[in-house]
Amino acid sequence: MGRTVMVLGGGISGLAASYHLIRGRSPPKVILVEGGKRLGGWIRSVRGSDGAIFELGPRGIRPAGALGARTLLLVSELGLESEVLPVRGDHPAARNRFLYVGGTLHPLPSGLRGLLRPSPPFSKPLFWAGLKELMKPRGKEPDETVHSFAQRRLGPEVASFAMDSLCRGVFAGNSRELSIRSCFPSLFQAEQTHRSILLGLLLGAGQSPQPDSSLIRQARAERWSQWSLRGGMELLPQTLHNYLTSKGVTVLSGQPVCGLSLQPEGSWKVSLGDSSLEADHIISAIPASELSKLLPAEAAPLARVLSTIKAVSVAVVNLQYRGACLPVQGFGHLVPSSEDPTVLGIVYDSIAFPEQDGDPPGLRVTVMLGGYWLQKLEANGHQLSPELFQQQAQKAAATQLGLKEPPSHCLVHLHKNCIPQYTLGHWQKLDSAKQFLTAQRLPLTLAGASYEGVAVNECIESGRQAAAAVLGTDLTADPTFLS
Repeated sequence: MGRTVMVLGGGISGLAASYHLIRGRSPPKVILVEGGKRLGGWIRSVRGSDGAIFELGPRGIRPAGALGARTLLLVSELGLESEVLPVRGDHPAARNRFLYVGGTLHPLPSGLRGLLRPSPPFSKPLFWAGLKELMKPRGKEPDETVHSFAQRRLGPEVASFAMDSLCRGVFAGNSRELSIRSCFPSLFQAEQTHRSILLGLLLGAGQSPQPDSSLIRQARAERWSQWSLRGGMELLPQTLHNYLTSKGVTVLSGQPVCGLSLQPEGSWKVSLGDSSLEADHIISAIPASELSKLLPAEAAPLARVLSTIKAVSVAVVNLQYRGACLPVQGFGHLVPSSEDPTVLGIVYDSIAFPEQDGDPPGLRVTVMLGGYWLQKLEANGHQLSPELFQQQAQKAAATQLGLKEPPSHCLVHLHKNCIPQYTLGHWQKLDSAKQFLTAQRLPLTLAGASYEGVAVNECIESGRQAAAAVLGTDLTADPTFLS
């Protein structure tokens, strides 16, 4: 009998792990278990009655770097090349991003000319912050908050406008609590290796080998800033799901796992409500805090560490307007916490992907609300109703973009605990989890957004690495943790 590997979680990380497991040289039997009725996790696309596409989760993927190239390779392997909608480098959605500060939209400076000129909300040209940064000594601490790191190296304005907003846009989180080492490892490494962020980013950490395909070459030649799929991002997990079932993978959806126990011979017994299954190895691609509740008593130290990796909730409000125009052309804008604690930013979906506007075309924007700040709303006794989110989103669209008419279509979704927060010292949690798994030789590998990156590319990569670790190690050897 060949061995059985069970993958917990049918989001993009679990789907990617299953995909790479069955493409290995001697693939194991793979069982994918998902608690919810649908696969794809936070990636979800809804089609309106006019054919417009509304993304309830991620709305585009960056093609940059080795991880971006690997995702494009996956797209080619799945036969989805003809569905790709790219945003080329000369497109306004690639060139223009904005900050909403002081009741005004400010373009973020780009190119040398942009850096040499004063560009509000920054009082001095950003070039000077960069020059000063070259002179600063290297930080001594093993980790630091994003705010403290940015303030120390680039000054208070970059910290409170740019990095504060970036943390809200990527993590829906608070830059004064998030870790620079875990959230922006390239910035942390640049300072460690070259004593300067700018020097580090210019000199690079050495190019990691990249896969090659015609799609990857096209993305590079046309300088894509991001891409989506014609029918919406959910086409990617749906196609992965179809591929897995065609290759004999058992996919169980609507089957929440209620407990994991270790058998005397070292395999897992996985309890699913009224039934149970056995597996030689588990790849967990569910949130760390959920896994912590399922682990057996022997893994209590691991469960304790995983339970401390928290996540925040985000309300996503999709708005469509008939006959409306935006005051600016670009990808979207971010809002620093000092300007508006509840609105994280607004994405101008119609600018990047007009092909998804429907017929007749309507202007689509998405307002992101909440994150770290939702907890405060809840603590202050606010009822987190769809009506409240719709009201806040329409007010933000009216105030920040001049979209004063009521929208023709509105979708409100509250994604509970959807973005893990890598707070100060997150790297130590990963280290102790890794040490425990190695010392105890537990047949368990961790994957997903809870550990080393929340973006789609990073989740797909974590699944790939988890599969490689399982395929490349005998179960009696030390299991690798996101090697």
